[in-house]
Order: sequence, then structure tokens, then C-alpha cells
Amino acid sequence: MERVAVFVDAGYLFAQGSIELSGAKLPRGEIKLDFGAVVPALRRFAERVAKLPLLRIYWYDGTNEGPTAAQTAIARLDRVKVRLGFVNSSGQQKGVDSLIVTDMINLAWNGAMADCVLLSGDEDLRIGVQQAQEYGVQVHLLGVKPLRGSQSAFLYQEADTTHEWDEADLSEFMRVRQHDDRDTKFHPDSRGRIHDRRAEADRLQPIATRVVEEIPDAELKSLAESITRAGVLPKELDVRLLALAKQVLERYLSGREKRRLRNEVRKALAARLDDLG
Repeated sequence: MERVAVFVDAGYLFAQGSIELSGAKLPRGEIKLDFGAVVPALRRFAERVAKLPLLRIYWYDGTNEGPTAAQTAIARLDRVKVRLGFVNSSGQQKGVDSLIVTDMINLAWNGAMADCVLLSGDEDLRIGVQQAQEYGVQVHLLGVKPLRGSQSAFLYQEADTTHEWDEADLSEFMRVRQHDDRDTKFHPDSRGRIHDRRAEADRLQPIATRVVEEIPDAELKSLAESITRAGVLPKELDVRLLALAKQVLERYLSGREKRRLRNEVRKALAARLDDLG
């Protein structure tokens, strides 16, 4: 059948989505997900990538006391099928991967799908990808930025195509709850973030400058060259930078703020090198 199916590991989406939006992995209760928006977003993505109509969306999650209100709500949406594993005493999902693999193989074997989108990062799903491909199915792996940090390298290599959602994509249907949230209607602009870029720069630039000023003059040139070659800040410098930002701002930084702060470090380094001549 010329259809595309979507397989969503909800645990992965919540965990990695919270990191991209807030800079840290947050408990499920701290994340507000608009199911009425995420399902259309998944459908649009799948139909665009596969160039095929949607079969259905399979939503996989864990529970320890039966379906939650949220799980029941998404199960009632059109063309969505919820599959539940369980959550152990340590809060870990169990049985979800096997449900995904079983459905991928069965749908491929029965010719119910020609393509599928897999939103997950677990290496244990690689066997499902391999088996589906053997039946002629194209597997499109979707992850949350950064893919190399949130997905198994082996799973990434197995997929036919790879794609990522970043903060802009996630903000259409997901946001970090504020302490005064009262189940208000979801709106992508009400995420409790700093939207004024000038104000954001004013907050982050002094933090970057302070960290760069701690670097001895003799190390500046080699550090700048290292950052240029690698494309990222050295780990020790990055850890110091994020720790200071958390201390000064009294909160974790969002993914966007982290990127901007690192860019401010590069600017501060260039400025110091210019001053040194």
C-alpha cells in the first residue's frame, strides 16, 4: 500500500524536546504538549518527506497505572493509535521499543506501508529498521537537534534519510510550563522565553566577556584556532560558560540562548585578539 506510517517514541520526544527548549532534561510534568498541534505537524512532515498520504500515527508511551488523561486524549484523535509499555519504579520506560519494532515489521510484512517516519533515538530499534527495509520500506529517521547527541549512531546510519526538528519546529506544539500555568490555551509565543534579541544579547554578552577575560593572553590565539578547526568550544570552556550563565541568570539556558552565548564567546575572543594586535 502506498502509504506512510509514523512511529513516535513519546519518551524521546518529551526528553529531547525539553532539552532543546530549556537547555536541560525536565520532568514530563514541566512540559506542555499540544496534541491537537503535534499530530498535524507529524502528518505534514511525513507526507512531505515520503510524498505519500498518511496511513496513521502510532504513538508509543509508558504507564504504570493505566492510560493517563493525556494518553487517552491523543488516542481519541483521528488516525492515531496509542501503544503503551510500562514505567518501572525508577521511572524508566520498558517494553516500548519492542512494540515499535513489532509494528514496523508487521506493517512492512503486510505491505501496509511503503515508507515510515521514526521519531526516536534508541539503538534497540535498529533491528526494526533493518527488517522493514528488507521488505522494501523506506525509513525516514526524525530526531531532535542535535541528532548526534540524541540518537544512536548505529540507528542514524541504518536510516534511508535523516531529519531533525529544532526549537522552531518544536515550539509549534511544545513549550516549557511556567510556574503560574493554569492550563491556558496553547500559544507558541507564550513560552516564557526572551524574545527580544537585543535584550537577550545584553544579558549574555557580559557573561561571555567575563569568561573570555579569564583566559591568559598566551592561550588566546591557540584557543581561537582550535575553535575554528573544531567548530565548537572546548568542553572545559563550555562547561564553565554554561555554569556561569546559570549562576547569573538563576535558570538553565534554552537551546537558542546557548547558541547565542557561544557565539558571543567567539566575538569576545576576536575582540581580545584585536586588542593584543
